[in-house]
Amino acid sequence: MAAATNTYEQYEAVVVGCGPGGAAAAARLADHGIETLVLERGTEAGSKNVSGGLLYAEDSAPYTLDDLFDGFREEAAERPVTDYYIHNVAGNSVKTYDLADLHEHDTDWCDAVLRREMDSWLEKRVHEKTSETGGGVLTNVRVNGLLEENGEIVGVTCDELDPIKADLIVAADGVNSELAREAGLMDWQEPDEWFQGVKAVVDMDPDAIDDRFDIGPDEGAAHLFSGDLFEDVRGGGFLYTNEESLSIGTVFHLDSLVEQEAEPHELLDALLTHPLLAGWFKNEYHEREYAAKLVPDSKKVAHREPYRDRLVLVGDAAGQMQAQGPIIKGMNHAVTAGALAADAFAVTRGNSDPDAAGRRYTKMLEDSGTMDKLRPRRYELSRTVGEHDTVTAAVERVLESPIGSLAVGNPIADRLLQRAYNSPFLVSMLPDTKTGYVSLPTLIAEEHGKTIHWESEIEPPTLEERIGDLTYDTDVGNPHIELRDESYAASGAAVSACPVSAEDFGGGCYRSETVKTNGSEETLVSLDTQPCVECGTCAIVADTEWEHPQGGKGVEYREG
Repeated sequence: MAAATNTYEQYEAVVVGCGPGGAAAAARLADHGIETLVLERGTEAGSKNVSGGLLYAEDSAPYTLDDLFDGFREEAAERPVTDYYIHNVAGNSVKTYDLADLHEHDTDWCDAVLRREMDSWLEKRVHEKTSETGGGVLTNVRVNGLLEENGEIVGVTCDELDPIKADLIVAADGVNSELAREAGLMDWQEPDEWFQGVKAVVDMDPDAIDDRFDIGPDEGAAHLFSGDLFEDVRGGGFLYTNEESLSIGTVFHLDSLVEQEAEPHELLDALLTHPLLAGWFKNEYHEREYAAKLVPDSKKVAHREPYRDRLVLVGDAAGQMQAQGPIIKGMNHAVTAGALAADAFAVTRGNSDPDAAGRRYTKMLEDSGTMDKLRPRRYELSRTVGEHDTVTAAVERVLESPIGSLAVGNPIADRLLQRAYNSPFLVSMLPDTKTGYVSLPTLIAEEHGKTIHWESEIEPPTLEERIGDLTYDTDVGNPHIELRDESYAASGAAVSACPVSAEDFGGGCYRSETVKTNGSEETLVSLDTQPCVECGTCAIVADTEWEHPQGGKGVEYREG
């Protein structure tokens, strides 16, 4: 049982969040016999979580989820991903490359997952493990801040509980981690450091999945999409096969969404209604759930020293999401980080220096090779040149010229491109520019692609219907977001960038209207948090005061 200290409960370790990173940390802490309490904001783990849906187990990783939880793949995952492709799109012309070599590089296994199913399963196993050492899992608890004594972090504060002290605090509370920000370790300042992901989970019969994707019952497929179907927004789309559904979504650089004034739900619909997908849907479409989240760009924000005092960050809270072209890995790195943080504390247990576990954890991330995957040094070198406006403009002019068509359009170039897409070394150096996401894929499709003759008759749900199908427990009278500046200049970007808002749509979180006052006109922004999906987009693009809803309140995802 937890001992009382200065009227506060105290545990050896407190883990905030029971996603893959938090579950891994708690499991390893329990393996070391460490008294561990896990605090989860959702009604159950997974109810607040969204992921594109591929969980990797790398050969080089010190830990994988099935190392920590027996039976995980059989009981909590969807299909193993055996086929991996990227589709370069120009209108109805598509050029597809097989990415099997890239997908299988350093891969023990890779499974599609749905977060509600997976995380709720992990929560039960974590509770069993941590209960044996005097802890357990508490749900419906929002950790709202850090407890400090004499300027030193010694625990956490909560909406629903009295403060709790701990010798180790693991912040596994996701991309919008309030603990990381309160500690001064992460911020919400730069849109180009974040991606926004929007996703639909779509019904499909298992036999239809097998037939239409040419896979067996124990196989799965992953498809990526880039080119002109997303206009000029930097990013792309994905489709993953689950047991009896598809996860289909888009991921874009947040600064590019703002610059292009693109609306996320329309970009998703552009993918859903493309003729290529018509061949898989066969004009049958039923959307189970619409969801969204922010994604950290680890190349720019993965924290090199993710700790302060007794607080350590793991997973998205530490920016540990690897998104490098077709390489999209996050949950596996969260698992590694959580387990290493636990091991670091076990080694330094009893050390009076509050930084001891954090320093050891940082060194273990480096020694394991995890940090080099998240922040490859070759990208740091290539971005200084490749992401320079002058260089980007020059490359774009070449691609638009006859020289570009000649260089890309010959058979040798086609073979070289196939090899380049499958090179982890080259992919990790890919600059974050329009060239890699839009211009080059479009040119490849124009020069080498085949015309898709199917016609899509799919009509995706409207934004109003999507919001209406979500489950909410609204915290009436206690909004978790406040608009600090209602001027369009300060907050107008949220009207289009918010996944549940749009220009000319009055039912979303952010809305704009033109107001006449004393003979002059001004465009103002208003906010309604009821339909919020808690992605955090507005915290970056609008002048808002943002925090999570209280425990169990707000949106509840059924699929995730």
